[in-house]
Amino acid sequence: MKPSVARMSRAISRRRVLGLMGAGSVALVGSAACGSSVGGGDDEGDTPSGGGGGSGAVKVGLVIPQAGIYTPLGIDMQRGWELWLGQHDNMLGGYTVETVIADEGEGPDTGVPAIQGVLQNDQVDVVVGIVNSATALGAAESFAEAQKVLVIANAGAAAITGDSINPYVWRSSFVNAQVVVPMAEYLAAQDIGPVYVMSADYAAGQEVVAGFVGAFEAAGGTVAGQALTPFMTTQDFQPFLSGIQATDAAATFVFYSGGEAVSFVQQYAEFGLKDTIPLYGSGFLTEGSVLGGQGDAALGIRTTLHYSTELDNEANTAFVQSYQDAHDELPTCFAMQIWDAANVLDRALAESADLSGDAISEALGGLGEIDDSPRGPWSFNGQTPEQNFYLREVVDSDGVLINSVLEDLGTYAQP
Repeated sequence: MKPSVARMSRAISRRRVLGLMGAGSVALVGSAACGSSVGGGDDEGDTPSGGGGGSGAVKVGLVIPQAGIYTPLGIDMQRGWELWLGQHDNMLGGYTVETVIADEGEGPDTGVPAIQGVLQNDQVDVVVGIVNSATALGAAESFAEAQKVLVIANAGAAAITGDSINPYVWRSSFVNAQVVVPMAEYLAAQDIGPVYVMSADYAAGQEVVAGFVGAFEAAGGTVAGQALTPFMTTQDFQPFLSGIQATDAAATFVFYSGGEAVSFVQQYAEFGLKDTIPLYGSGFLTEGSVLGGQGDAALGIRTTLHYSTELDNEANTAFVQSYQDAHDELPTCFAMQIWDAANVLDRALAESADLSGDAISEALGGLGEIDDSPRGPWSFNGQTPEQNFYLREVVDSDGVLINSVLEDLGTYAQP
């Protein structure tokens, strides 16, 4: 852990924590699932060197939640976008950026019209953002028809860059199952014993459970049992916790986020399971402001994710410091993912022949390794990141809970 980061004032907004607790599951969510250098350009405005680049303006549609249960993610994403632009003279690839913000809301009923609005009415050149995978999937054809590029900065459904892939839709975040396969393989290698698997019952949760169970069993692990809990309506987990206790489980693996993550972690400890059956999870279980709501009940929980504020690399040190200076709290993976959306667009626009979707898509496909990301080096594989995943453990650092990095588990592509 970097001492300079550990000593920062990591104040977590009480308002944001309470918003998460009251909002239900907001981290990796939705009905279907859910730069240039981090230090910033010089006073003249650095852009990557290459054969393309442009002048004039590029109009970007920033489609993020501004109301509803996903608002905390929208806040993080807008902050990450604005932080990158603020440190790069409001430019991407030599173009001055005009950002048009539209409210994604809570699902495709609001998100798809918002996307169509920025494409048709605002005539943006490219779109970034999108929390909800149902929104991303529902709007994919609109990007193909408009021949405009979308860079998704969260939505994790596999179909986006799998069965429903089209050349205009890219992703700078993750695939749901990709996050948990590293944990499944790690636990199997530890010969931990039977694992009980639990998740909220919606598309992202189902993808996570299938991904974990498949990888765990393939690596020789044994599943002690499974349960899916009603999405965003489960307040009392005791019946499900009793189910864990009634098995021979040596550990529990879960996928919860936002308010559900707070409730589950607290109740797991209160029920007495924390000290007898260790709790593991997808990284969203302990990501961001939920730690403030979970309190000491989160201590010792291990998760896997493609990011932690405690990653010891130069780009992350600069990113965490600049975000902390601007907002007096630590960044989340959501802020980082849209930071990298700006990062790859900066590189692509510097190489692109023009602002057409075909030219930008071709440039994105030719970027190679992104070597200056806060998450560490990564590259596009099938229009979605192939990236490293990290084993994290919640620890108390000078009175503040953080996700300490225990181990780099290696590079994983979309399963």
